[in-house]
Amino acid sequence: MNWSRIRELVRKEFIQLLRDKRNRAVLFVAPIIQMLVFGYVVNYDIRTIRVAVVDYSHTLESRKLMDAFEGSRIFSITHFLNDENKFEDLLLRGSVDMGMKIPRDLAPVIHRGQTAPIQIVADGSMSNMASLRMAYTTSVLDQFNRGMLRELYPQQMKYGRIDMRIRTWYNPNLESQHFFVPGIVAFVIMLISLLLTSIAIIREKEAGTMEQIIVTPLKSYELILGKTIPYAIISILQLMVVIVVAIYWFEIPLVGSIPLLFFAACLFLLSTLGIGLFISTISKTQQQAMMTTFFFILPFFMLSGFVFPIANMPEVVQWFTYLNPLRYFLVILRGIFLKGVGFDVLWPQYLSLAILGGIVFSGAIARFKKRLD
Repeated sequence: MNWSRIRELVRKEFIQLLRDKRNRAVLFVAPIIQMLVFGYVVNYDIRTIRVAVVDYSHTLESRKLMDAFEGSRIFSITHFLNDENKFEDLLLRGSVDMGMKIPRDLAPVIHRGQTAPIQIVADGSMSNMASLRMAYTTSVLDQFNRGMLRELYPQQMKYGRIDMRIRTWYNPNLESQHFFVPGIVAFVIMLISLLLTSIAIIREKEAGTMEQIIVTPLKSYELILGKTIPYAIISILQLMVVIVVAIYWFEIPLVGSIPLLFFAACLFLLSTLGIGLFISTISKTQQQAMMTTFFFILPFFMLSGFVFPIANMPEVVQWFTYLNPLRYFLVILRGIFLKGVGFDVLWPQYLSLAILGGIVFSGAIARFKKRLD
């Protein structure tokens, strides 16, 4: 074994790798940025639990109970309702995380030394967060039963307690697969469309066929459409496959509209194909294109709410999530899969996807035309 030859080969590889300043940025700057982002994003702590309350009791006991939740610094009562039927609309729109119904006979039951049940209605679509919210709710009720009730009835040797009856909507058994699988569907579509599009132009350049295509009568927009439509079709076919797997293998319920789901996928592909096209115009080799693609994929994944709730992130980081098309597509997928909501609820996400996709794809086309010129 000749170590001098190996050393020279290693030296040549380093020179080739570090010669391009774009490669140096991807290799050394990207990990620092990703570490900073991940350090703030990876967080399962709950900062706020938004609660809607229907108080049928209107007694000192019910007011003290609500004060106990407000005083916990985690719960925030954002809606005081007069009808429990309004819980569903608030939960569907994501305006609250849980609803609490206080019965009319709360005070008499406690006074008789019995257990008074309050009803908790929770959004179970994010199973991990729903479990944590229930744990916090149990903790507040335990403290209330031990402390505040004793203060309310100092002269009584025996007094009742408050217990909760939980109803979890959209994922009654809090199965984590119901939360993660729709996210995986979105991630697979993003990964395929980004990777394939990002190397499409580079492959032509490396094969030496790009110049031949340019001298043909093809107009620039025809070339762009010809390059992106195949990957859009492949991505839609992949979406069909993974949806079938999600429904029939993982038994994820699909209770919403399938046409609405595919419409959202088309809007989402505007962004991912546009980003892939942009990457292909700034990269010189397929290796560089792949590295740049993964630089985009990881922040998209972490800032989407796929694993870590956006509400738990620092406010500055939350602003960056509005630039992430995966964020909106995930809300649509989970809404259609688990909640069965329609366009009347999800239209803000559709509008955001359309605007973001239009801007990204138009920018990529402009960049591509400039490179052709």
